[in-house]
Amino acid sequence: GEESTAEAQYDYDASDSNRFAVLGDSLVVLSDTKLQVLARGGEEIWSTSVRMSAPALETGGGRAVAYDVGGTELYVVDEGGEILTLTAPEDAPYFSARLNEDGWLAVTTELPGYKGGVTAYNSQGTEVFSLTASDRFVIDAYVTDDNSTLVVTLGQENSVFVSNMVLYSLETAGNVDPAADYDVTDGLVAAVGEQDGQLVTVSDTCLTYASPAGEVRATYSYAGSYLREYDLHGDGFTALLLNRYKSGGVGRLVTVDTDGQEIAALDVNEEILSISAAGRYLAVLYMDSVVIYTEELEIYAQLEGTDYARSVLMRQDGSALLLAAESAHLFLP
Repeated sequence: GEESTAEAQYDYDASDSNRFAVLGDSLVVLSDTKLQVLARGGEEIWSTSVRMSAPALETGGGRAVAYDVGGTELYVVDEGGEILTLTAPEDAPYFSARLNEDGWLAVTTELPGYKGGVTAYNSQGTEVFSLTASDRFVIDAYVTDDNSTLVVTLGQENSVFVSNMVLYSLETAGNVDPAADYDVTDGLVAAVGEQDGQLVTVSDTCLTYASPAGEVRATYSYAGSYLREYDLHGDGFTALLLNRYKSGGVGRLVTVDTDGQEIAALDVNEEILSISAAGRYLAVLYMDSVVIYTEELEIYAQLEGTDYARSVLMRQDGSALLLAAESAHLFLP
């Protein structure tokens, strides 16, 4: 009701650079000048000033990692505030950072004289693995949820781009030899994650599913459609927004299971501003409404008159945060 919604309003400074993440009842807001953790009701739990030209925010394990792509600042926070702060040398800036479901962190950096580097940290912030790449460019990295394997995305070999997923064991101290690898065919990998014990990579042409041993088990092709948005945070499903054309709002919402099979698809003929998956639900923000779907794309809840919202964040419990320019409001179905 209105009373519940009013008690769950988060206020922040308007900025085109704002990035958001939901951690339980807390909202993390990152801009190019400030990182803050807000409590339900809007009270500031923790904040710090930052200087970022390309702020990025990722979540995992009840934490969020905030960093500057091409910059030197990185912070890990939970609902209560700061857990870890890292600062990179000026000549070795951060390229990407990802958290697994146990709070382990994988960070990729540019390195002078090399084609990139990867460092893995455990949930206490202790470095457990470091790798420098000299043959191929490092694009992304992720620690599997059982904390046993580091997955590194490498590309460009002999002037030809390839997406090669290389797996390194974190259980053999000091050993930086690959344990396994596999290729993502005809695709540029945008993200890597894990669902139901399987590695999932999102590329511009397909989803690829592989075992922790590097065996490709399934793929889901977009069949010529253009990938517009995706979310790997559903329980056992990936949400995709595929467009028929490079621009415009004509396309399909699709959910895909961990066998690479399409669970459901929904044709859309209106503009979608944002999608967000969590738990068993997918929130879709249209121009003037938000609809929460199940993984079968059946309507679970709907709210009209949301033209003030710019994006949406789904929560595990089936509620959703509607993010406007200066505040966020909780939609409780």
